[in-house]
Amino acid sequence: MRSYTSGRSGRGGLGRTPDKATHFWTTVLRLFRYLRGDRFGVIFSIIVAAAAVILSVRAPKILGSATDVVFTGVKNSFRTGHLTIDYPKLMQILLVVAIIYLVAFVCSVIQQWIMTRIAQRTVYTLRKEFKLKLTKLPVSYYDEHNNGDLMSRMVNDMDNIAGSLSSALIQLITSILTFVGVIYFMITINLVLSLVAFVTVPLSLILVRTIAPLSQKLFRRQQAALGELNNQIEETFAGHTVVKTFNQEKRVIDSFEQQNEQFYHAAWRAQFISTIIFPSMRFLNNLDYLAMAVIGGIKVISGTTSLGDVQAMLQYSNQFAQPITQIANLINTIQATVASAERIFQVFDEAEMVDQTGAERVQDDAIISFENVAFNYVTDQPLLTDYSMQVKAGQVIAIVGPTGAGKSTIINLLERFYDPTGGVIRLKGEDIRNLSRHDLRDHFAMVLQETWLFAGTIMENIRYGNLAASDAEVIEAAKMAYADEFIMSLPDGYATVLNQEGSNISQGQRQLLTIARAFIANPEILILDEATSSVDTQTEHQIQAAMGRLLKGRTSFVVAHRLSTIRDADQILVMNHGSIVERGTHTDLLAANGAYADLYNSQWASI
Repeated sequence: MRSYTSGRSGRGGLGRTPDKATHFWTTVLRLFRYLRGDRFGVIFSIIVAAAAVILSVRAPKILGSATDVVFTGVKNSFRTGHLTIDYPKLMQILLVVAIIYLVAFVCSVIQQWIMTRIAQRTVYTLRKEFKLKLTKLPVSYYDEHNNGDLMSRMVNDMDNIAGSLSSALIQLITSILTFVGVIYFMITINLVLSLVAFVTVPLSLILVRTIAPLSQKLFRRQQAALGELNNQIEETFAGHTVVKTFNQEKRVIDSFEQQNEQFYHAAWRAQFISTIIFPSMRFLNNLDYLAMAVIGGIKVISGTTSLGDVQAMLQYSNQFAQPITQIANLINTIQATVASAERIFQVFDEAEMVDQTGAERVQDDAIISFENVAFNYVTDQPLLTDYSMQVKAGQVIAIVGPTGAGKSTIINLLERFYDPTGGVIRLKGEDIRNLSRHDLRDHFAMVLQETWLFAGTIMENIRYGNLAASDAEVIEAAKMAYADEFIMSLPDGYATVLNQEGSNISQGQRQLLTIARAFIANPEILILDEATSSVDTQTEHQIQAAMGRLLKGRTSFVVAHRLSTIRDADQILVMNHGSIVERGTHTDLLAANGAYADLYNSQWASI
């Protein structure tokens, strides 16, 4: 059942990613708990990745031996007059290197396959938990957080986590292993040339510490701008009919252009700064390469170092800067990922709707009782004060009053979208807080002024009120709601597929389908919020006639603005400022010449 609120706008943010994770290590450990079920796969993936790194780092030193074989043969040719290269030994070395690279490749593919599956399985679990959590959050949470923010957490933040788990985690480990491995082999080959290479390390660290924080800050701005852009698009698409009705296309386009411009500037700056790291590191690496080549060449000429060792050192110098660059980039990625995880865990940590223990059951002839109920959405701003009423089974209770009087709040309290701050609401003598929300709502069905349909067939949309209903029961419910005639006039009848929100049929037809959905639910208590306000007069008469048959023997609450539709109600409650100021039948209230009479006469006077 769709959540029903009083129409107050959300007060949440715009899908912004926080500046940084405020509890970094706590969030990391919490995220890793979701990997416990795949811990052996993660460990095996790390071992395989480490093997690939060790093999790849070992290869240049072996290749140096191949260079020495060739160089020795060339050098000997100057004495003997003909070229004599030990080809068997050379081929053996090259074969070993080829096998090393092949095994390293296979290891990399295996670990990536394992981690990709683990990452997607983890995010799959997170998404399921996130979706389940959304069903347990109170309506007040949705009042304070807009759709764009929740969509950003559900889609963008989940994607960030999936990407990091599948690649960034292993890349961080392999980069560290590569860095350590390269240093080890460089030192074992030639300490002097190693010291030449290490000169650029402090410069690289300074560069990374300068650019990385700036890049992270700009990426946060990019994500914030993206959240605002997403929210603006979602809001515009949801209200596109209103936009067109009031000829506000230009204003909406201008607003989009402004948000898009902000995102463009934030995005290109973030992307530019982040990509500067690589060419900057490459520049330092080239300087290091040049110095090592010159010094290495001198040492070869002097005979203190072999050409193969210099060649290996030059290869290692190329590999030496790569892990530093990768780690710098991964720091940004990991920070963004942890921030995304923290945003998701913030939703997980929100207080859920609780099934409180209420007052003891009492003997009560009424099906619904309000006993001195008080309620407020905002502290110190009471909306309902000392609200009491009793409703007998089968009665039709109409609730009327000016906007903000508290009419819709009654419905919110009946369905336990909110719990009262004072007093007791009883269903057949039982405090509704003693019932689970699921059990309580089994007694109710709702038809709202604002229709809600989903992408699916008409048959599926009506059956949503009772998933166990047969096709014949669905058709019968549609006939009782006077919807069968227009449904059968459609090319595919009940198999007609409605698009998003059912916008390919008229508003009145959508309302008829929601009424049919309530009929098939066969509720004990029916709640109608101006259910006929969006249909023409003829359709309204049809619906009123159908409801007259269907409501017989059922209790109903009717929130009414059109007072002509509630003349036959058993009891009319006139609300103002959260209190019942009058109650009685239509005839009695008119005779009293009070607030109801003023409302009723004002409507007739406006015709």
